[in-house]
Amino acid sequence: MPSFQYKARGQRGDAVEGVIEAVSTDLAATRLIEAGLIPVDIKAVEEKIGMSTDLACIFPPGVTLMDRVQFSRQMHSLLKAGVPILAALSGLAGNVHNRTLAKTLTGVIENLEAGRDLSSALSQYPDVFSVFYVSLVRVGETSGRLEEVFQQLAAYLDREKKTREQIKSAMRYPGVVMGAILIAIVVINIFVVPAFSAMFARYGAELPLPTQILIGMSSLTVNHWQELLAAGVILVGGIRMYVRGGPGRYQWHKLRLRLPVIGKVLYQATLARFARLFALVQRSDIPIVTGLTVVAHALDNDFIEERVLAMRDGIERGDSLSNTAAATGIFDHLVLQMLQVGEESGSTDELLQEIADYYDDEVEYSIERLGSAIEPVLTVVLAAFVFLLAAGIFLPMWDLAKVALHRG
Repeated sequence: MPSFQYKARGQRGDAVEGVIEAVSTDLAATRLIEAGLIPVDIKAVEEKIGMSTDLACIFPPGVTLMDRVQFSRQMHSLLKAGVPILAALSGLAGNVHNRTLAKTLTGVIENLEAGRDLSSALSQYPDVFSVFYVSLVRVGETSGRLEEVFQQLAAYLDREKKTREQIKSAMRYPGVVMGAILIAIVVINIFVVPAFSAMFARYGAELPLPTQILIGMSSLTVNHWQELLAAGVILVGGIRMYVRGGPGRYQWHKLRLRLPVIGKVLYQATLARFARLFALVQRSDIPIVTGLTVVAHALDNDFIEERVLAMRDGIERGDSLSNTAAATGIFDHLVLQMLQVGEESGSTDELLQEIADYYDDEVEYSIERLGSAIEPVLTVVLAAFVFLLAAGIFLPMWDLAKVALHRG
């Protein structure tokens, strides 16, 4: 669809510039007028087609968490300034750098012009806007506090981004070490061990067990690398398919919360996310049953989601929030106590925010200790690898040296 660069005036006389997609100049002007803007100048944008554009069409960029944070912040600022929703979206669609997000916003605008509300328009793009995001926007529309909801979404997504970056930063060093170990194993199996095994074979000496293990691994790698590669691809693909849906996804989500070292961090981060999201929906006046349903689907962990939905079912039966939380078995005593106090005092949302801050502090502390906690494990793995290599190569060389000295 053709694009048009426009200059317009808002209802307060403020200048607005951007890019809008439409079939013709007249339709672009009509859309601007419907958005509450007075067109001043509309020019067609000449599209330059090149290799980078072609690649962008074939491999469109994904919408990152930072893109969503910036979009939420900009929507909050524009709506707070009194800019109509259509005008705000049109301006953002024309100025956003992410091609996929720009195309998504254009689709959202078309849905709005077709008569849908904003939350329904956003729900047409689940890969960009999650169920939780759409649900909060719907609450903002019905309560008349849409700009406040976008501000809360920006703050929440920004916090989520920082937590993910901290976890990635903590796992970077162990990942580099494990990658170096794997590369060293491949190089040794392909180049080093075969040279020594040929020398040992010439002498016909009885080889110790570590050397036999190394030679066997090397022979398997050199002679059957195609089968090993195919088996690895099939194994990885099978595991990915298994953990992406059904019982496999549930079991993986349950298992990763119990992994050594990293499991505790993921568990605390998930609970922090639950508390922050639940506090957010509580402040937005969403019914508690609906809020728990929305939050459960936004946690990205089927195991915790099942427990939260169990809380919802308990509340539907007439039980209290603190009792249903205790029955799930996923909250510690401090959290349960604060939930009980929140119910009695009517300040559940404030105490949930405190719970979220508490878990966030625990996550930051655990992430800071993550590197030091993983280092001993890496040291043991590296030591075992070096021991096997040294024993497998130097023990038979020592025996050969003794035989040579004896013959001399």
